[in-house]
Amino acid sequence: MAPPAAASSSSSGPAPAGSAPAPPGGPKAPPPRRGRRLLCMCSLSLCLTYAAYSLMGGPPLARAPPQEAPPATPRRPRPPEDPTTAPRPSLPPSSSPSPSSSPEAPPPPLSGTPSPSFPPSPSSEPGEQRLPQAVIVGVKKGGTRALLEALRAHPAVRAVGTEPHFFDRNYHKGLQWYRDLMPRTVEGQLTMEKTPSYFVTSEAPQRIHAMAKDTKLVVVVRDPVTRAISDYTQTLSKKPEIPTFEVLAFKNRTLGLIDASWSAIRIGIYALHLESWLQYFPLSQIHFVSGEQLISDPAGEMAKVQDFLGLKRVVTQAYFHFNSTKGFPCLRRPEDSASAPRCLGKSKGRTHPKIDPEVIRRLRKFYKPFNVMFYQMTGQDFQWEQEDGEK
Repeated sequence: MAPPAAASSSSSGPAPAGSAPAPPGGPKAPPPRRGRRLLCMCSLSLCLTYAAYSLMGGPPLARAPPQEAPPATPRRPRPPEDPTTAPRPSLPPSSSPSPSSSPEAPPPPLSGTPSPSFPPSPSSEPGEQRLPQAVIVGVKKGGTRALLEALRAHPAVRAVGTEPHFFDRNYHKGLQWYRDLMPRTVEGQLTMEKTPSYFVTSEAPQRIHAMAKDTKLVVVVRDPVTRAISDYTQTLSKKPEIPTFEVLAFKNRTLGLIDASWSAIRIGIYALHLESWLQYFPLSQIHFVSGEQLISDPAGEMAKVQDFLGLKRVVTQAYFHFNSTKGFPCLRRPEDSASAPRCLGKSKGRTHPKIDPEVIRRLRKFYKPFNVMFYQMTGQDFQWEQEDGEK
């Protein structure tokens, strides 16, 4: 840059009064007016250079998108080469293995939702990360994965694929950690997540109410006897050495004493768990989905769910294709008619072990009063007894 060079070469300026004169033949000092002109040119050059730097680079915070979290706490995970420090959904214990290594991993979402393991990049898509307005809170082995995948086919629904387990296992990490797991949504879209263990977690109702008292809750329920056998079948596939279902179900089989402390049995006492939720949420904010109807009439159940969530009825019968091999419906968007329907993973629809009919009879007798109470509390008769010829 010529002006700064000129300024540098003339930095000595005219000799001050009283100083020795310049040696003969040496460079002559420029007149005072010319020196001031060079100094002005130098200053102007530096100002222009700084202005150009500011325009090209700018302070990093000036271009950052607005964040709800304080600027000192970045919401993005650090570089991918150190994934151990990123905010990730807590991985369930052995009953819910890692999505990357287990057949239980959820299939890719129909709606094109990015992987929920890391929050999406701020520049990758529009919208913002919001806390969920609706949560599928239960129940395990009731059909929650099938319901979530059907809802993700709706363009107005964005949902986390994996189970965050925030309100039961990761609550200490705070709401910002939870929010960072959510996909980005734009105005008019609904944010959802599903963690079936919330329904049987005593602290979950109060914690969800503290987050947002108008949160909508969805509970998928299923015949508790069938659900217990399905629960046991899943555990058996991972731990073949466990005792038989008959052994685990009873404290004393001779006396017919059911072991209600065994989680596979305890989860099915729906009325007991529902009491905790009704202490914080009115029944109008809780929608109950029949796991049986979700298989036999998925479009009908989805119509009721979409109405409850305030969504347009987009996911209709055209989205479902029954798979006789698996025994439940698979999904395919009508516009993707050329592609094969997408079914849930091979871990869904496992063949149940044969259970002693007398054990099943005793379990039905155990559950019947709880089922009747549940029907009265919800105002819905799920007819679990009638399906087995009981009145």
